[in-house]
Amino acid sequence: MTKISSGLNRRQFLCQVGISAGAGLLATQSITQALAANTTEQDNSTQLTKDDLPSGQAQQAAPETLQAQTSCITPNIETRLFASSNVGGSDERNELALDRMACAGFKVDNPTITKRQYLRFAGTDSQRASDLQNIATGAIAAPKLLLGVRGGYGAVRLLPMVDWSTLGRIMKERGTILAGFSDVTAIQCALLAKGDMSSLAAPMLYSEFGKTKPDQVSCRQFAEALTNPNLAINIPDASLTSPNLPSILASSEPKTITGTIWGGNLSVVSALAGSEYLPRIAGGIVFLEDVGEQAYRIERMLYDLYLAGVFKDQQAIVFGALSGSGEDSYDKRYDVATVIRQLHKLTGLPIYSGMRFGHIGQKHSFPLGATCQLSANTVGGYQLAFSDYPTIKSDAIHVEGLWQ
Repeated sequence: MTKISSGLNRRQFLCQVGISAGAGLLATQSITQALAANTTEQDNSTQLTKDDLPSGQAQQAAPETLQAQTSCITPNIETRLFASSNVGGSDERNELALDRMACAGFKVDNPTITKRQYLRFAGTDSQRASDLQNIATGAIAAPKLLLGVRGGYGAVRLLPMVDWSTLGRIMKERGTILAGFSDVTAIQCALLAKGDMSSLAAPMLYSEFGKTKPDQVSCRQFAEALTNPNLAINIPDASLTSPNLPSILASSEPKTITGTIWGGNLSVVSALAGSEYLPRIAGGIVFLEDVGEQAYRIERMLYDLYLAGVFKDQQAIVFGALSGSGEDSYDKRYDVATVIRQLHKLTGLPIYSGMRFGHIGQKHSFPLGATCQLSANTVGGYQLAFSDYPTIKSDAIHVEGLWQ
């Protein structure tokens, strides 16, 4: 990879490699503000990161501060965005994120879609569906990375408008990685159910890379999941799901389990129950996470899936973060742990809790629709080991560019 360090600022660098500032990739003022704010914001590994929360205001830095901290590589990874859900909300935040992506090695071909808006959405249904359908029709060549802009709501409206079977075939041929989470779960489920194609549970353009101070752990784990064909994640305990649970809730000694891992955001997965867009994976491993849902609402959605027969023929359930569930107003003893124990009683399936992914900081990205091996370790936790998913060459990514 070609690395450019502090001799050029980012605007000079990106102009040098042929990326026009007028294309919407650059926002020098927002970059300098973000760099100056690095000393004022604190990391919190369990902080909610709902992407509609406003960014903090930052002080403007002098141009020479930017030059001193900038280190970029030539962007060569063919990347396209898809904006399936909420409008971005802040041009400056999107432009900062696009600039960081370019600095890290991702050549974004369609940055202007971040400026679309129709009502609360990132464009009309037709516009948002075309981000994916144009690849299925061959009107646009499949890139190496398809990155979601942000979550929120709206992806479910697009599901009948995309030829998922053809899109999945083309993505397999190209080795395309579709990345996102939250509301993008609807896209990922449809792609797996009808296109038999994996995707990546991962942070997104606006919600992570456009922050004043992106989370470095989430950025590093994003790059790790994109480049490591033998990704493994070790989970020490269940605390991210509930401190009142064991990491593995099972009726017998847990055995090593191998199957296709699928799922995503619980609210979205439950909304797809009974539809053709929910994967039906024999011997699968279901992953679920959510944010801001009280325990009774989590249980209701889990019952939706249970009564629809979704957990039949599954081998295990893995829970990520269930952030911000709060206390039950009737009885605080009724909590997430109580709900998950009830689910275990209903299904008889082993339940693995504490997977470090969801609406939190320090996310560990991982493939959905890939083969996953779940195994207990000797210290009370467990490991997820993944295989059979597309990757990118590691030397094509300059991960520090994602937060500079």
